[in-house]
Amino acid sequence: MKKILLSLIVFCSFTVFGQSNDEPAVRKVLNDQVAAWNQGNIEGFMQGYLKSDSLMFIGAKGIKWGWQTALDNYKKGYPDTTAMGKLSFELLVVKKLSPEYYFVVGKWNLKRTIGDVGGHFDLLFRKVRGKWVIISDHTS
Repeated sequence: MKKILLSLIVFCSFTVFGQSNDEPAVRKVLNDQVAAWNQGNIEGFMQGYLKSDSLMFIGAKGIKWGWQTALDNYKKGYPDTTAMGKLSFELLVVKKLSPEYYFVVGKWNLKRTIGDVGGHFDLLFRKVRGKWVIISDHTS
């Protein structure tokens, strides 16, 4: 009886808490982006995004498509480490939508000598070839 009960507890633990390391992997993408940004490495920051023309960015000027377009826009908007400042994220929602998708909502802040800026973002992650990447970024 004890063996059955122990087996049931172990099974339920895996069922309820899951064996998935998907959420930590999604969080790692974001942590890696912060680290790259804070080192002045925009290309490293961009590694969190799907490297494709279908990458979608939504901002104040509307929808922009493509990884290269996003990289070019970041480089134009943040030409040096003074403009880049130090990035921090506060994650408000990290929600698994399916085995293939995660939805993340958070706050971003840039601490800068030229004036702090910040706002909110929502991101759609997709697991592509075993790797979590951002496929849509709406930042305000």
